[in-house]
Amino acid sequence: MQTMTKKTLLMALGLAVGTPAAFAAKPGTPTLGDVLEASGISLTGYVDTSYTYLSGTGGFAGTTCGTPSAPCPNRVFDTERNSFNLNAVNLTASSLPSSGFGGLVDLSMGSDARVINGATFGTPDDGLNVTQAYVNYGKGAFTLNGGKFVTLAGAEVIKSPDNFNFSRSILFGYAIPFTHTGVRTSYALSDSTKFILGVNNGWDDLKDTNSQKTVELGVSLAPFKMLSLAVAAYSGKEQVGAEQGRRDLVDVVATFNISDPLSLVLNADYGKQENGLGTSDAKWNGVAGYVNYKFNPKWRTSLRAEYFNDKDGFRTGLVQKWKEATLTLAYMPSKNAELRAELRGDKSDVDAFLQTDGTAKKSQQSVGLEAIYKF
Repeated sequence: MQTMTKKTLLMALGLAVGTPAAFAAKPGTPTLGDVLEASGISLTGYVDTSYTYLSGTGGFAGTTCGTPSAPCPNRVFDTERNSFNLNAVNLTASSLPSSGFGGLVDLSMGSDARVINGATFGTPDDGLNVTQAYVNYGKGAFTLNGGKFVTLAGAEVIKSPDNFNFSRSILFGYAIPFTHTGVRTSYALSDSTKFILGVNNGWDDLKDTNSQKTVELGVSLAPFKMLSLAVAAYSGKEQVGAEQGRRDLVDVVATFNISDPLSLVLNADYGKQENGLGTSDAKWNGVAGYVNYKFNPKWRTSLRAEYFNDKDGFRTGLVQKWKEATLTLAYMPSKNAELRAELRGDKSDVDAFLQTDGTAKKSQQSVGLEAIYKF
């Protein structure tokens, strides 16, 4: 009787552990996605990999940035001269009900995260970045966020899948901030008009570097189907070395939807830093234009051209007028995957682009290949 009991137990364990069918989900068993959806939680993300080649080193000649000191970068995320890269592994969890409390956590890992960390903390860390994390309260047309969130400014964003091109624009990297930490309120007057007001620690400051705050104002309009307009303004004191001074930024993005396959985007920026040059003010401005065309659901292309005037050298480390043009071809083999190939040329009015032999040139060329998978 005792032997039969042991045998029966062993057979039961064999069926439970050794039989693959035992691991199969029972019909009607909810998946993780079903559970999250029922809980009101959205879980999304993407993986972004690339190969980049730059004709120069990726740094500005005669400049010093970061610790240990190195030439200031002349690119944003695609800084590697000849390398395969893991740009980002992103995971975003959110629950943002239209009424009541919710929240969002947006985590990034990879080389892109180190760049964002460098902007926030002065030096990169291990490549993990809390890009956004905030508590949200909504009631009808009104929302309130408290925590860390991405900037209102710019035609381009941190997340690769939401951009037309692989490389980021000059304006994205040198005219505007990445993120803010503070509070932000928004009110949707209608489906086509929204107003935003916020108070935060400043440009990419997780903790404030002075006793002053930065105010943000934003408005988005869609007066008719073919046109949408977004205007953002920032003003507040920023620490520049031993000096403090008010930093102002006005950013305008206009999108023209000419037809279903064709859209045009125009982005303009004007910035000013009080005491940016010791006791003198520093100014910068720029404009970028995009022509985006979708051949069919799988193929599209984007042409970007821009101009940036760092008239006092405050943003790039060089007094220069910098231009670039980028052509990107994208293919989507499935709704979750996108492949991009890109050619880009940059040109300055001074010898800005550092070469591998230590010399400097007025131009730089690059090639980028990118693969993105969204989930």
